[in-house]
Amino acid sequence: MSNLIIDAAKDKVFFTLMTDNKSYTTEYINNRENFDKLTILIMEFLKSNNLNISDICNIFVNQGPGKFSGIRASLATAKALSFANEIDLYGFSSNQVINEN
Repeated sequence: MSNLIIDAAKDKVFFTLMTDNKSYTTEYINNRENFDKLTILIMEFLKSNNLNISDICNIFVNQGPGKFSGIRASLATAKALSFANEIDLYGFSSNQVINEN
């Protein structure tokens, strides 16, 4: 079971991939250029960790509070990936994350 976490509510865009026994994280600058290619960045992140989108069971996306543009881009991307690949989608709040846990 693999979970993808997308968080673009703060100054950085974070992707975290959690598998049964490993965890991978990468970050990008939170800017419009990266919003425009968010799906490409996610696919490259999965590929760099030897996974495909079909290996993902759940997507978790930060719903805020935070930067509006980042939240909007990450929600739209997560919903599209979820819908197109029949992956369960869950939202979480920035307030639920304490010290990145």
